[in-house]
Amino acid sequence: MPLFRRRSGGEGAQDRAGRRGFGFGRRAAEAPAAARAAEPRLDPTFGDESVRPVLGQAAAGDWAALRPALAAAAGAETGAADLTWLAGAIADVSGVEQWTARAIADAPDDALPLLLSGARHVTWAWEARTGARAKHVTEEQWKLFHERLDLAEEQLLEAAEREPSWLAPWYFLQISARGASLGPEVATCRFEAAVRRLPGHPGSHRQRLQQLSAKWGGSHDEMHEFARSAMLGAPEGSQLGELVALAHLERWLDLPDGEDHAYLSSPTVLADLQEAAFRSVLHPDFVPIRGWQASFNTFAMAFSLADQRKTARLLFDALDGFVTESPWHYLSGDPVKVYRAHRDRCAAH
Repeated sequence: MPLFRRRSGGEGAQDRAGRRGFGFGRRAAEAPAAARAAEPRLDPTFGDESVRPVLGQAAAGDWAALRPALAAAAGAETGAADLTWLAGAIADVSGVEQWTARAIADAPDDALPLLLSGARHVTWAWEARTGARAKHVTEEQWKLFHERLDLAEEQLLEAAEREPSWLAPWYFLQISARGASLGPEVATCRFEAAVRRLPGHPGSHRQRLQQLSAKWGGSHDEMHEFARSAMLGAPEGSQLGELVALAHLERWLDLPDGEDHAYLSSPTVLADLQEAAFRSVLHPDFVPIRGWQASFNTFAMAFSLADQRKTARLLFDALDGFVTESPWHYLSGDPVKVYRAHRDRCAAH
């Protein structure tokens, strides 16, 4: 298994505990070997069994059964994050674009099917474009990409107008703006609209980091500056420390073979990664919220690539086999198999 071979031609995805601090060191020492080697898996529910029926209803097109769960999420105290997360999970379900069109026609004043349709069309657009570099995307793929993004923009903007307090439309509008090349001013306005509704939202910050990356018209300096300022502006224990690791992985991805490993294993980058991890996911005040596994996967990959196997092992042990597609999609091969190879290598340390 080539642990360090990067995926060729890709530009990245759109980009998918009861005690304080998890007690990493003691858990790693006391847990039996079988528990530390749980079978790696991709789980769209992020371990939340209450979400599984929701995704089943979305796949079946059962809007009558699905709508109450979304309405409850929108009205809950954690509604901004929960509705956004559920919409993102449903947007990955094939066929949602079909029944949401009927739901909109049946209830044209309802913002929920507009949101779901817009979110699905963003994801569906990227499915048409694929992860290939622009020069390898066919004319027909570009046409489908922009047609789907155009409809997504229209529906998400309408949903945002109807429900001004919702974060979800602004989260997806960041992704559609990047795909449609609407420019830095629009991108900035949409990010600011998102964080006004939920200042520490990890997903919105990840989208902003992508927008500022060199591959999307920004620069490495802008990207790193944003990542660090977001981390330092957040309370200790916040997930936003992950942005520092993501920025270094983006820079690593942009370097030629040989220089990439030297970069990640350099003293300056290692110091950045250690500071970010111990300020965020390894901090005693870290509280896992839905989707916490994404941050742990990011740090696990960064530390493994940087040959910091002891720290990576702490993160792999906490994940207990839970794989997220990002950032493992940056490496060649199936994310689950790549995760397993890196985890096993670090476990042997």
